Amino acid sequence: MNGGLYRSAHAAPDGELRVEDGVTLISVAQLPGAAPAPDRAAPPPDAPAAGADASDSGGTAGNSAIMAIGSLVSRVIGFVRNALIGMTLGAGIGDAYTSAQFLPGQIYELLLGGILSSVLIPLLVRRRKADPDGGLEFTRKLLTFAVVSLGVATVLVVAAAPLITAIQSSDATSKPYRDLVTHIAYLILPIIFFTGLSGLIAAVLNVRGHFAAPMWAPILNNLVVIATCGVFIVVFGTAKGLQPEDMTSGRVALIGLGTLLGMVVQAIGLLPALRKVGFSWKWRWDPRSLGLREIGKLAGWMLCYVAANQVAVFVVVRILTRVAGQGSASVLAFNNVFLLTMMAHGIIGVSVMTALLPKMSAAAAEGRYADVSADLSRGIRLTAAALAPIAVVYGVLGVPIAVTLFQGGAYGNDAALATGSVLVVAAFAVLPLSISYLCTYAFYSLQDNKTVALINLPVVAVRIGAYFALAAVLDRSLSAAGMTAGNALSYLVSAIISLSVLRRRIGRLNLGSVALALGKVLAASAVAGVLGLLVVRMLPGAGSPDGRGEALLQLLVGGTVIAVAYLGTAAVLRVQEVSQVVGMVRRKLGR
Repeated sequence: MNGGLYRSAHAAPDGELRVEDGVTLISVAQLPGAAPAPDRAAPPPDAPAAGADASDSGGTAGNSAIMAIGSLVSRVIGFVRNALIGMTLGAGIGDAYTSAQFLPGQIYELLLGGILSSVLIPLLVRRRKADPDGGLEFTRKLLTFAVVSLGVATVLVVAAAPLITAIQSSDATSKPYRDLVTHIAYLILPIIFFTGLSGLIAAVLNVRGHFAAPMWAPILNNLVVIATCGVFIVVFGTAKGLQPEDMTSGRVALIGLGTLLGMVVQAIGLLPALRKVGFSWKWRWDPRSLGLREIGKLAGWMLCYVAANQVAVFVVVRILTRVAGQGSASVLAFNNVFLLTMMAHGIIGVSVMTALLPKMSAAAAEGRYADVSADLSRGIRLTAAALAPIAVVYGVLGVPIAVTLFQGGAYGNDAALATGSVLVVAAFAVLPLSISYLCTYAFYSLQDNKTVALINLPVVAVRIGAYFALAAVLDRSLSAAGMTAGNALSYLVSAIISLSVLRRRIGRLNLGSVALALGKVLAASAVAGVLGLLVVRMLPGAGSPDGRGEALLQLLVGGTVIAVAYLGTAAVLRVQEVSQVVGMVRRKLGR
């Protein structure tokens, strides 16, 4: 919901933590306090048999294929969900819904999100290796404590819903709008519990080598919300033209409870997989045996990292609520554009990171910092070469993309055009985002979460400062675009600081070759962008399409010109990384 950094880590059959979308690969031997696994006693009847991890998903290649397909399908269905929310609720009511939806995401990340991926999963891996019962009793105790803690926290947060929404709302927000956010929040905030439950079950499954269910379960969530939008339209029609005070209790209950039901179904959908891996959950209340002090120490830096990010989310939502419901791109548009930005990063950047991180981790563990540096610079060059044309497409075709994806129903052409303008600005965030993430992964390979957290503090300070500065100087209609520009600036600052620190830690970063490659990529991008812009200006709608017909024509023609121009110019400039990326795509298609 908020685009945080935290994704699931996955345990390989050999006891290493695999990285799928954002957590360092860690060998059990590298974990604090880890010891060689003793000879195991006979496991209890419901403990997984030896070797179960390896057989469950049919090997690493099979796991990767399952996760890749699940991630792709989930992203596509997620965009269908977001588009339908906009079409059902429109920009104004959709802003209130999105503001309410940010709340459980923020609170979940503070309570469990980053800690789950950076602390609890490695801890479960270690106990699975070290404990005679494969970590079964420890996992039961941890789940029991976590569920109770989540339950108590959820009750307290729901009770404080009016206070939370009041703090998050701008002074310029109307009372009906703020009341609507509060009413939706009452129904959506219990998602915190089920999101945490889903994450905990997914962690247990990942550690036991089961990968499919955690990747596919979110699809159930999206399908439930899509169905909710369908029922809303059938029963009430779209919310087009409705003001916050026009949202009846029936409308609020349907959209709020439908969203909550989606997460409930996602959590329930994971339960059969628990039985499949032989794990049975029994109540074990023994918090003293969990070593909570140790967990707290390990989680401290990650909590610092998460808290800083959530402050930034809080600020951006508060600023954007000033223009919510006033016909300008606001919270809903900002969120949709952010998801598009993260989609580009997820498809390209994460793929490169996942391929390079095992090598970087192994090299760092052996003190081969020159190899870490070489892999990092190679990753930056490959990522830039692959993402540059996507950034050009967003910059030149942002408006027709938004019209194609989001226009319809209560989400009119004006709202889609405004969203497209925000996407144009987001084009400048695509490359800095992925490069900053690559640097973060380099620190992860060095087992240095502390530095990541410390670097994040000035980065978030720059982001928040940019939010306030741009909000002060820009017209309110440009608020969402300004916040997106603030994100882009902070990603650039993060990349610069991280590269400077890494240079002191691991030596030369081959920045000369990186700069040369980036220069060629930017030149090819500029040629492609200019040609694409000239062609689009000659098409019907001239960059401001009035409907999907004109938008699709601009996308088809403009996208083709941009792709051909980029590849052609890159070939003339001999950008080796582009050839490597094209070769990888061809090999995958051939398979």
